[in-house]
Amino acid sequence: MQRTILRNKKLITLISGILVAAAFASHYLLHNGPLAEGLMLAASIIGVLPIALQAYQALRVKVVSIDVLVTIAVIGALVIGNYEESAVVTFLFLFGDYLELRTLNKTRSAIRELTQMAPESALKQMEDGSYQEVLIDEVDIGDNLRVLTGAKVPVDGRVLTGEGHVNEASITGEAVPVSKHEGDSVFAGTILDNGTLHIVADRVGEDTTFGRIIELVEEAQDAKSEAERFIDRFAKWYTPAVLVLALVVCLVTRNIELAITILVLGCPGALVIGVPVSNVAGIGNGARHGVLLKGSEVIHDFSRVDTMVFDKTGTLTIGRPKVAEVKHYHEEQDETRALIYSVESQSDHPLARAIVEHLSDMTPYPVEKTDVVKGGGIVAQVNGQRVAVGNLALMQQEGVAISESAMDDIAAMEKAGQSIVMTSVEGQLRALVGIRDQLRPKVKEDLQRLKRMGVKHLVLLSGDNQGTVDLVASELGLTEAHGHMLPEDKAAYIKDLQKQGRIVAFVGDGVNDSPSLALAQIGIAMGSGTDIAIETSDVVLMNSDFSRLPHALGLAKATAFNMLQNIVIAIGVVLVLLFSLFFSTWMNMSIGMLVHEASILVVILNGMRLLRYKPRA
Repeated sequence: MQRTILRNKKLITLISGILVAAAFASHYLLHNGPLAEGLMLAASIIGVLPIALQAYQALRVKVVSIDVLVTIAVIGALVIGNYEESAVVTFLFLFGDYLELRTLNKTRSAIRELTQMAPESALKQMEDGSYQEVLIDEVDIGDNLRVLTGAKVPVDGRVLTGEGHVNEASITGEAVPVSKHEGDSVFAGTILDNGTLHIVADRVGEDTTFGRIIELVEEAQDAKSEAERFIDRFAKWYTPAVLVLALVVCLVTRNIELAITILVLGCPGALVIGVPVSNVAGIGNGARHGVLLKGSEVIHDFSRVDTMVFDKTGTLTIGRPKVAEVKHYHEEQDETRALIYSVESQSDHPLARAIVEHLSDMTPYPVEKTDVVKGGGIVAQVNGQRVAVGNLALMQQEGVAISESAMDDIAAMEKAGQSIVMTSVEGQLRALVGIRDQLRPKVKEDLQRLKRMGVKHLVLLSGDNQGTVDLVASELGLTEAHGHMLPEDKAAYIKDLQKQGRIVAFVGDGVNDSPSLALAQIGIAMGSGTDIAIETSDVVLMNSDFSRLPHALGLAKATAFNMLQNIVIAIGVVLVLLFSLFFSTWMNMSIGMLVHEASILVVILNGMRLLRYKPRA
């Protein structure tokens, strides 16, 4: 019986509303007082049933909820024969509960949309080479899959063959399709706009980036902030206090109707719902725009950040070094380039890959023998010549003479923040290659936006040499820059900042950043970083899109302010209602309940504004 009543709350609300409307029509149009009273009594009895059941369930777990206050108030109104008041109060309370549930569901639409985007099947290559459609649960790591135009990518993986454009909005929030070729990474839940891709599964199920997004966002929405915990404690003591106040007023004034009205007006519904709806809407907005905020506690702390500390490689820079400059000291420049390309093709070092990419139009010579010198470079026999490619120490080991002009070039390159790769052929210096990690596009503008949002200190901590770090800091307008920093040095520096009373956010992407991510009040991980960095952090920028950082900070500030607005609205309405009850003649139970339910709707709609939040340009 209880379940049937609670399952049919919508129907009961509708019936209650029809009975109340019919009662008013009977009274004002038909002038039939007894019929109107009978309809109001029926509406009161039907309407109070689900409210009384919810009150009973709350009392069983020793919680004095809003339902308890309303139930006592309605029963009291029925006892004194005020059927109109009891009917209107029950209908408004049920209707407000319906609107609250409906609008809250809208704020969770971002998570539902994510869940609906999750792929359910995949075209899997079978043992005989054919492709069959299977459920996503039947896909394992290492399986070969085919993705056709318009289909969802079923897993995180790498492109084996084929090419196409993939819409990664579900991961990055950016709707512009991304071109994918052999060797590129693809993510579950993204959509292949055109082309055909053959991929190998690297991550499946809940371990995919998409699966982790859903899991992290759901956890974030369940987490409670300091503000929510305060409200829980406040409501726990406030509701019994209203009961006591009503009882005292009844004993002193002997006015039962006044006491019942206090119970109705004192309901803290808007206060209880105001902060959670802001929290859910803010996190939902972030999920849609490639930003994961792990809970409202994170939102509260993030909104107060005044210092941001950045790792360099993979954070402010792309993390993919490129050749910035080449100096030649021999007439046969084409031959030198071909020799360098031939030797560096034998290495998987990041600097070697940058050189190979830069010289990809060269035709390599056959490499007869290679000798990797640890911490120095490579020495090889190429086209009948001894070729050494590496650093200054390797050149000295090879007995290569370095002219004054070459030393000046080396100094200039180092001052420009470049890593230097030197090449000698038969003991003669042939070339210097300056390599530098590239800054992220528009990162300077993003940092300026952070400053305008109230981040007073922008600090760079890096393991690179101080010259390179200073150069990056100068280009980007950072407040401080420190080089030669080991992971423990970064963590110690963050502790010092916190001792100075600063609210610190650390932005990084690697395993070595994990201690700093955990130590800072707010750890912000680039989405393409390591798993441990993402798990340790409080905020994740999906697809390593640095431009999402200002959006994340602006959203956190807007959400925190929205929570405060809802608290002020909720408490303000209750105070105004109680003041009006004691010091005016127009306030009654029905008007009070109408204002009370309207205040709940106002805080919900105010919170839902965050779903449309976009940072100012």
